[in-house]
Amino acid sequence: LLLIALRSPPPSPCLIMSQLRLLPSRLGAQTSRLLAPHGVQRLSCCSRSSGPPATFPSSKVGGSSSYMEEMYFAWLENPQSVHKSWDSFFRKASEEAPYGLSQPQAPSVIPESRPAVSSWTKTSKLVEDHLAVQSLIRAYQIRGHHVAQLDPLGILDADLDSFVPSDLITTIDKLAFYDLREADLDKEFQLPTTTFIGGSEHTLSLREIIRRLESTYCQHIGLEFMFINDVEQCQWIRQKFETPGVMQFSSEEKRTLLARLVRSMRFEDFLARKWSSEKRFGLEGCEVMIPALKTIIDKSSEMGIENVILGMPHRGRLNVLANVIRKDLEQIFCQFDPKLEAADEGSGDVKYHLGMYHERINRVTNRNITLSLVANPSHLEAVDPVVQGKTKAEQFYRGDAQGRKVMSILVHGDAAFAGQGVVYETFHLSDLPSYTTNGTVHVVVNNQIGFTTDPRMARSSPYPTDVARVVNAPIFHVNADDPEAVIYVCSVAAEWRNTFNKDVVVDLVCYRRRGHNEMDEPMFTQPLMYKQIHRQVPVLKKYADKLIAEGTVTLQEFEEEIAKYDRICEEAYGRSKDKKILHIKHWLDSPWPGFFNVDGEPKSMTCPATGVPEDVLTHIGEVASSVPLEDFKIHTGLSRILRGRADMTRMRTVDWALAEYMAFGSLLKEGIHVRLSGQDVERGTFSHRHHVLHDQEVDRRTCVPMNHLWPDQAPYTVCNSSLSEYGVLGFELGYAMASPNALVLWEAQFGDFHNTAQCIIDQFISTGQAKWVRHNGIVLLLPHGMEGMAFTQDFEVRQLYDCNWIVVNCSTPASYFHVLRRQILLPFRKPLIIFTPKSLLRHPEAKSSFDQMVSGKCLAMLGGPGDGEVWRPMV
Repeated sequence: LLLIALRSPPPSPCLIMSQLRLLPSRLGAQTSRLLAPHGVQRLSCCSRSSGPPATFPSSKVGGSSSYMEEMYFAWLENPQSVHKSWDSFFRKASEEAPYGLSQPQAPSVIPESRPAVSSWTKTSKLVEDHLAVQSLIRAYQIRGHHVAQLDPLGILDADLDSFVPSDLITTIDKLAFYDLREADLDKEFQLPTTTFIGGSEHTLSLREIIRRLESTYCQHIGLEFMFINDVEQCQWIRQKFETPGVMQFSSEEKRTLLARLVRSMRFEDFLARKWSSEKRFGLEGCEVMIPALKTIIDKSSEMGIENVILGMPHRGRLNVLANVIRKDLEQIFCQFDPKLEAADEGSGDVKYHLGMYHERINRVTNRNITLSLVANPSHLEAVDPVVQGKTKAEQFYRGDAQGRKVMSILVHGDAAFAGQGVVYETFHLSDLPSYTTNGTVHVVVNNQIGFTTDPRMARSSPYPTDVARVVNAPIFHVNADDPEAVIYVCSVAAEWRNTFNKDVVVDLVCYRRRGHNEMDEPMFTQPLMYKQIHRQVPVLKKYADKLIAEGTVTLQEFEEEIAKYDRICEEAYGRSKDKKILHIKHWLDSPWPGFFNVDGEPKSMTCPATGVPEDVLTHIGEVASSVPLEDFKIHTGLSRILRGRADMTRMRTVDWALAEYMAFGSLLKEGIHVRLSGQDVERGTFSHRHHVLHDQEVDRRTCVPMNHLWPDQAPYTVCNSSLSEYGVLGFELGYAMASPNALVLWEAQFGDFHNTAQCIIDQFISTGQAKWVRHNGIVLLLPHGMEGMAFTQDFEVRQLYDCNWIVVNCSTPASYFHVLRRQILLPFRKPLIIFTPKSLLRHPEAKSSFDQMVSGKCLAMLGGPGDGEVWRPMV
């Protein structure tokens, strides 16, 4: 309670109200209800002219109790003058007190005797005990995860801190932390509104309170959520986990879970039997991930999701392809045949890097669902922003602004999640207006080891998931050897994402039964851990024994389920031997139906003319030099730029910025969505673009003239990005992956700033087609790079032999105009790298005539030094 000096005069009601807002965190919800603006009634500061005021003794936890004293005196005068909660509280205290409080009476007749002091002491102790219990409940909510039984091996602590919080009642003597004694265990306490452990009960004994808190927060689920600054969200999580009996499963649900575990484990066993000397990056030790992912998908489908896009590293990828995406098993098995060669142009990279796209009926909800697993190279977390970009694009094309139809799931390894910076970059895109995917479910396969590196050498944070706290994402740690706990957590995670449109993390604390791959010997570096792993009973046997013991399934039914799936695998293995060639195109995560012919080849190899009618150019120039909104005040310097554009339009000429404007605008007229992203692209790093106008008098009022060209045009998105290259370029690559009919551009602030995105360039852009027939039309604008102000960008030229991209260095605005339009008009898609110059942005000679851009003209016509015109390819 509020610390007020013992003999200080009673504060006024207004002063009380102002000070109550500063009550410390020990103040529980029971008292908080009294202080809510709608709940506090008139406080009667009664007269004490008759005799000295009675006082409450000082307490160990909080000094004097003058505020409670004032409430008590007011209640004695008139029980109706205080809130009903205080009335109920003092009546209960009166019934328990042997003297002095049995009947309300005026303070003037309260005897100055020991019995009265004793009763007041009892009342004070009752208040302090209730507050102590509320603090105890809060301690479990905040720190219970530190002592949760999360490690299935039983040899490690839940986190690297390795401490037991002093405010958790792990032993009886810890009751003293709250000034409670063993005798208090059977006392009844009023439960605050910030907990749901009571269910329909409003009071519980202290013993039962502790038991229920331990059951919720200290068993196989560890919850981190109390750092979230939204009370409603915290209450939602508390209700989902604290309410008694929430984690109950029907017999049918348990049988389904068992069947999914059978498929997950027997798939790995089958691969191990048939290809014992092959790298598989199997899922042994975390087989529960398959039913976990299927639960997330089932629950999301139930809530209206129609498209799920997944990204994951190589561990368990084949199992996910087989049992989640439902790729034909023979297509997976034939990948192990070293004699088969690809019939198409891709090398296939390796089988545990490939992706997949599949539309099917969800058997649980009987609704259509599309599943896409994005291909991912060995750079484990590089796929994270790619998945987010692809998800954002799918949401955009479906008009799914709230993410009700399309969602993403990202699977991570514990060491990579903590160690790779692109994870942080991707998280910081999660709530940005032009990048949000309205929440992602992150599943961390927590092996408690990274290749051979112990977690104590791999991260500085207690958990590998701590990076998620920066965006207020709840983190649910769960022991992966408790399948029912895993399934419940995943169901809640899916519901959270679809309720609050926020990220959520599921940390599957498991182990890796084999080494980093099946050829690796982990005993070299982790001998004690792997001795325990070799003694570990597989989760399937544990769960099957549990269900058999409780009568949910019989041993015969269990064995029949195993035999059934083994038979499916054997039959697929037999069919895989008949395969003579591989088709890498079957593994595409974005098939682009309608863009290619039935054989997967371009429908034509000719490119139509890239010019446009002059009236279109004129119209775009007029809009580009105007402010389409009324009463919109722009900067005076910008007014000069717009007048300059108007003058050029009248003179039928364009500079660099206007040529870009006309290329974008003409594509928008043709129904082509254009998206330009990067650092400061709205204005342009060199203050030349100005695609977004800002009202100089109204905060955050903006205008994008490009979206006011035609009534039925395609939308134009131009968005400043966070100060990220790796994450944002990956995002835009994923965005371009979703559809061939969009011009997606990423602009580096300076040319050499692509260096920090080099992983995306190397793993997805330059080698995407050679590895796995990945077509992508993304455009990289690299300003200033060839003019001596940044690192010389010759890497693109060195890699041209792959024919995976087009590199241009335009010398006139017309060339820039044509190359942007040609990128969409080509009958195929390749990445386009443009060295955009700074020196030519305002060069008086760097101008082009409308004549070089009108219908019938192609890339690229350059004005010659003489009377004629020179035509030559620019690539």
